[in-house]
Amino acid sequence: MTLITKKKITYAIQPPLHAYLQQYDRETTLPVTYKDLTHFSGAYPLADRQGRDTMWETVFYEPQALRELSDGLAQVYAILKTDGDLSFTEHLLADRVDYCRFGNSNPFRVRIVNQLNDNYDYFYVKKADASRVYGLELEHLLSPNSLNYLVSGETLIEEHIVGIPGDDFIRDRLRAPHLNQVRIAKEFVKFNERCFARLLGDMRAYNYVIDVTPDFEDEQYRVRAIDFDQQSYEGKKTMYLPQYFKDNRAVVQLCSKLLKDETIRQYQTEERTLMARRARSERYRLKDLIDCMRRDEVSTPEKVELLKLQLGQHHGTEQFRRCRSMGDVVRLNLKLMLTRPRPE
Repeated sequence: MTLITKKKITYAIQPPLHAYLQQYDRETTLPVTYKDLTHFSGAYPLADRQGRDTMWETVFYEPQALRELSDGLAQVYAILKTDGDLSFTEHLLADRVDYCRFGNSNPFRVRIVNQLNDNYDYFYVKKADASRVYGLELEHLLSPNSLNYLVSGETLIEEHIVGIPGDDFIRDRLRAPHLNQVRIAKEFVKFNERCFARLLGDMRAYNYVIDVTPDFEDEQYRVRAIDFDQQSYEGKKTMYLPQYFKDNRAVVQLCSKLLKDETIRQYQTEERTLMARRARSERYRLKDLIDCMRRDEVSTPEKVELLKLQLGQHHGTEQFRRCRSMGDVVRLNLKLMLTRPRPE
């Protein structure tokens, strides 16, 4: 069982990473910041449709502050979605703001309603953290999932990632008669491989979602990370393998039951091949990102040394001894994972 015993350190975005974000259109000026949203006057717990605690609170503001925030948040949504075309904002309303005290980033979740048809969408306002930005970028470049986010100073804006929370899916749907369990097992193997290759940690069940897509004969599934705070921060190798987290045990047991070792190796190879193709396609941007990361501090020296040791043992190589930073470790792990088969 894998445990996280201490809250992750927050790392400020340094000038080289800011320059990268500007170069690739991830940085902008926003009318509302994370700090603006912290000035709420009260809050009450938010429950789900079954009455269970969601770990979120709906916050409320003084009337004048709410009017100003609502206009600004509608503009933020337009900047995120339509590249700043504010002509759509007159019928958009930020009708609810939720706050989560749990976890590292203490995010705000904003619900935006289209008043012409009552359709709604969400986005998130968080404290900008270098680890999370590196995680978002690596997900965007190396996974099958494109991500939409923006940074403004110390504020991070993220688009909502649609899907069924992993813990809800495991509890309520994993044993459903209509579920294609083999496909779920296959996707979890691939998700596990992606996380380990790019060293994304802490993929407990509530940190990813299951995206379900109806197909002409059945359903297709994709496991998608939604929390990137633990991008290459921890020192233990098992932190980067979702299979070792207790609340993923039911899915791991499903994989063991339904998939033969040969099939698992096939799916791992398939995923590494796809990641390698994406890396080649985005090689210049990926190099710029990794170069920033290699010069940055995103973990403690003790954790870097421990991970170097464990990954060296895993891959059967002394190359990790030459790594000086966590960015060096990520670079080498990607190289070893995507250019040759993973050892047994």
